[in-house]
Amino acid sequence: MQTFTRRAFLASALAAPGFAQSGRKPNVLFIAADDLNTGLGCYGHPLVKSPNLDRLAERGVLFERAYCQFPLCGPSRASLLTGRRPDNTRVLGNNIDFRDALPDAVTLPQLFKNNGWWAVREGKMYHMNVPKEVTLNRFQDPPSWNVSTSPGGPEQKSPAEGGESGRGSSSGMEWVRTVDGRGQSDSNAADRALAFLESNRKDPFFLALGLVRPHLPFVAPGKFFDLYPLDRIPLARNPPDDLDDIPAASKGVRPYLWWDMEQHKGGRLSEKGMRETRRGYYAATSFMDEQAGRVLDGLEKMGLAENTIIVFWGDHGWSLGEHTHWQKMTLMEEVAGVPLIIRAPGLPGNGKRSRALVELVDLYPTLADLCGLKAPSEIEGHSLKPLLERPERTFKEAAFTQIAFEGIRGLSVRTARFRYNVWHGLGGGEELYDHVADSGEFANLAGKPRWENELERHRALARAYGLERAFGKG
Repeated sequence: MQTFTRRAFLASALAAPGFAQSGRKPNVLFIAADDLNTGLGCYGHPLVKSPNLDRLAERGVLFERAYCQFPLCGPSRASLLTGRRPDNTRVLGNNIDFRDALPDAVTLPQLFKNNGWWAVREGKMYHMNVPKEVTLNRFQDPPSWNVSTSPGGPEQKSPAEGGESGRGSSSGMEWVRTVDGRGQSDSNAADRALAFLESNRKDPFFLALGLVRPHLPFVAPGKFFDLYPLDRIPLARNPPDDLDDIPAASKGVRPYLWWDMEQHKGGRLSEKGMRETRRGYYAATSFMDEQAGRVLDGLEKMGLAENTIIVFWGDHGWSLGEHTHWQKMTLMEEVAGVPLIIRAPGLPGNGKRSRALVELVDLYPTLADLCGLKAPSEIEGHSLKPLLERPERTFKEAAFTQIAFEGIRGLSVRTARFRYNVWHGLGGGEELYDHVADSGEFANLAGKPRWENELERHRALARAYGLERAFGKG
């Protein structure tokens, strides 16, 4: 087990409302999952087993309509952790350091570090693709942390069950069925998080636990694959004309991820390959849930839970064949939508669900508000504390997700009833979907006279957001 030495803390911050009785600074447990969509039991998925996150949802506020700011790891995480939208961070890919554009930004964990909390990272929190000769820790942003542990060593130290029979792939998507969870990034990160908690029960902390599953490859012990018999895995149902009414830009933004398109070097996914891919994703999700649960249980056993704010979030969603698409990098609901659960001890909303529109960029001001810290004036989100007190209230008129790929830019405006996507590049274009009649987003209503008023209302929201900046013209 890793141990940690204590350090002298800075001046005390104000006590947060809801924690005044203890007179102590609240702790924060900040859990991220990589490439996780809302396919969890607590979100109503009929198959996925996620008992630990389901239990957290019963004790906190589950946000049914939370949205990422960019459907890719690096830009989404940079936005969330700086509290600024992607057109301000200038992070539109996985090979960009947000400090190139914002050298003096005070990140969310850095705000806590500067005000007397232990800021600790275990596992993946920021994301960069960097050459092997460049240290990964540079791209986990050292100014953000007191303690920062690399995202983990080589995976799959626990051998595949049955040798090669425990490993499979189809058109570039790989799954590995291991004997147990030893040596995996997520089990290692959970081990280190528990060691930190054991060694630091008295000092306030901001503990960021970055879990990499269900990101590819889908690695999980065999017992999690066994939860999902292959013959019970359903396939996505897409109308044959699903893609006929969408702009070329909407298709063009993601060609290298449309795994079942014939021009992709991997060829088409067979029906069996689709089922195996879905099963691998579900198994990896359940394995991730187990690691999160270990840390949540440890928090309870150590007597820390009642003074700890818990936030669980996914950096963006993931397609599993919807719209014949696999992976991320779209503006559709399966990818723009993310799981978000917050438990703030003592607040009256705990145990309820919220249908309000919220965004990941809101997490920075929320935690600052709950912990009595003054957030930088430049951050762009809004505190969710009113929803943690009254989850039934309305909050925002719209949530926004941006995308950029090889000269194509897109902006999505999600309102209570509709999703509106507007595109620049490859001729541009628009999409409008009515979630009351078409929750699968199969029928594009843009250009239909009956919906012109709604189309114009959403165009105005996009312009107010800053369409020129989102399209890289500002």
